[in-house]
Amino acid sequence: MNASTEPTLGTTDPDSVQGRVLRVVATSRRLPTESVTSDSTFEQLGIDSLDRINLLFDLENEFDISIDDEEAKTITTIPQMVTGIQQLLQSKESGLASI
Repeated sequence: MNASTEPTLGTTDPDSVQGRVLRVVATSRRLPTESVTSDSTFEQLGIDSLDRINLLFDLENEFDISIDDEEAKTITTIPQMVTGIQQLLQSKESGLASI
């Protein structure tokens, strides 16, 4: 497959995924995009358990994935979120159901 003709291949690119995660987090929390950085923690961003649920729904919709509830409980930083989403997207592209 040629990456230039396949729109979903870019979704696992780290920069693309990271940028989209940062944008979704900022939008979900109604924060200025510049305040959400690639090394932010959920605590720094004021994300509590209810916010986390809403954020997960937003990310699932953004990337058309399903994030396991138990796995999601261990995610507390933007880098962990980006890594988890990259793994889910790679699994999805290779035909695996979940990580």
